Amino acid sequence: MALHVMEEANRCLGCKVPQCQKGCPIKTPIPEVIKLLKTNELDAAGRMLFENNPLTTVCSLICNHEKQCEGHCVLGKKGTPVHFSVIENYISSTYASKMVKGPAPSNGMKVAIVGSGPAGLTIAILMARYGYQVTIFEGKDKIGGILRYGIPEFRLPKSTLDDIQYRHLELKGIKIRPNTRIGDAIQVDDLFRDGYKAIFIGTGVWKANTLGIKGESFGHVHYAINYLNNPDVYKLGEKVVVIGAGNAAMDVARTAMRHGTRKVTCFSLTKAITASQYEASYAQLEGVEFAYNKKPVEITDEGVIFRDLIENEDGSLTEVEGSDALVPADSVIVSISQGPQNTITRTTSGLNANPRGLLVADENGHTSRPGVFASGDAVNGARTVVEAVAHSKKVAEAMHAYIQSQEEKA
Repeated sequence: MALHVMEEANRCLGCKVPQCQKGCPIKTPIPEVIKLLKTNELDAAGRMLFENNPLTTVCSLICNHEKQCEGHCVLGKKGTPVHFSVIENYISSTYASKMVKGPAPSNGMKVAIVGSGPAGLTIAILMARYGYQVTIFEGKDKIGGILRYGIPEFRLPKSTLDDIQYRHLELKGIKIRPNTRIGDAIQVDDLFRDGYKAIFIGTGVWKANTLGIKGESFGHVHYAINYLNNPDVYKLGEKVVVIGAGNAAMDVARTAMRHGTRKVTCFSLTKAITASQYEASYAQLEGVEFAYNKKPVEITDEGVIFRDLIENEDGSLTEVEGSDALVPADSVIVSISQGPQNTITRTTSGLNANPRGLLVADENGHTSRPGVFASGDAVNGARTVVEAVAHSKKVAEAMHAYIQSQEEKA
């Protein structure tokens, strides 16, 4: 492993204008990190990674590298790009075990983090670095949000999240209240009453989008977000139809294959797979099949009735009348993204949401309610982890500035 990492590091050209860094949503200082590794300064490289991205161990595993850092590497234009994902994972996972520093000196002020997905974790860690007393309110029993309950173990080991909880949360004095949904017994107004100076909402998107077709309520039909939450409790049978062809659909298909399903087919409305080429190639390698230009029109006890689609020159789709055909399936999993559950917006006065139910916030995370901030999927809809982390860095700075301005007024 170390030899392979060094081979990759030695391939880096050290470009004066690093395109790889431009392609990274969080602007990881890739050439500097590689330079430190090559001069045997692994600890310094690790510190640089974590200071820039608190979730660097996670992003090294699940980022869409082919469209980001590696996709912008100049070596990839005529050959093979430097695989920075391998380098980042080696450095971050090796250095992580050395992170034993305790909490920063307390400034005596409390902040609340609602949700412990990528955005919530980032905000919690950064606010703790400022010296705030941070409490995370998590609706499930463990931290991680979509990272733990929406990404399979084979892509993101749960041990990585457990290590984040220990290294970044517990050692930093961050408190965690599991199984606590803000908007139920405890509401946003209660948090302000109890002295929290600012509140961050990063509740993600956990409500499955539906097809709205006949048969969707049948017992053999499931939604991707629910299946990935705990696949062990599902008995899917031997033939599974996955409606959708994004990254979540690839996770569903590959997970189903690992749980005994013999045939999994992903159906796409278009002639293309919307998942990353990397994830789609793994799915195909593992035996997942694909069907294109197919629209589901009805779900029956025997399977799904699909109608053929023709893609026109302008990109629009035309249904082919008389082409309806049943695709037999023991189970059907719908994977067409998710939306918010809206518990907080329904119970919090002055907190606005858009027609899709997503929180309305400016580029720095300010919502319509003073002192309440938001970022990540709760604001932007389902996006990538690194995008949530990058945006949340700006929001943490805005939260800190807001609290300091309020203290000056007091």
